[in-house]
Amino acid sequence: MDGILRNEVISNIINRRSVRKYKTEQIKEEELDLILMAGQHAPSGGNNQTTHLLVIQNQEILKELRALVEKEFAQMEVYEGMYKSLKGSILASRKGGYDFCYGAPALIVTANKKGYGNALPDCACVLENMMLAAESLDIGSCWINQLRWLDENQAIHTYLEKLGLAGDETVCGGLSIGYKADKVKEPLKRTGNPVTYIR
Repeated sequence: MDGILRNEVISNIINRRSVRKYKTEQIKEEELDLILMAGQHAPSGGNNQTTHLLVIQNQEILKELRALVEKEFAQMEVYEGMYKSLKGSILASRKGGYDFCYGAPALIVTANKKGYGNALPDCACVLENMMLAAESLDIGSCWINQLRWLDENQAIHTYLEKLGLAGDETVCGGLSIGYKADKVKEPLKRTGNPVTYIR
């Protein structure tokens, strides 16, 4: 049994893909609960367990948040050497119709304490656990960075505080999540992430 479980875990890791097309149908509550529980069981520095999960399923709220994100990105300047995905978000926002969470029926925002040195790694572990749990349930997900990039934006932070983000918390990432609209392609061949053995 142990070997089979291990193979299933490895299979989920290898087959997981970032999904950017979703059905409008909301995922079942019991499935969402399992995914969130997987996130809550992620490791954290010193076992702090301070990652805060905001689960946004209200479509009106998501619509307002998308519009606000687009507005704030559209006002940002593009500069030489800017991270290409951030630059892409700004340029797409200027064109209009930018949907940073790809029309997913749910968005999970991860936040942690400001000034906590392990805030980002802790949230990254939570996000990875949730992505793998989603894959095991044949549910699509995609890591979302846009709210982290806008974390110091007052309009965005104020809006998220109305949804439950604490004033002493910083946004570290997010996850769009929902049933896959298309068949997911085969895993991409790995061309990076080199390994150096010191034996």
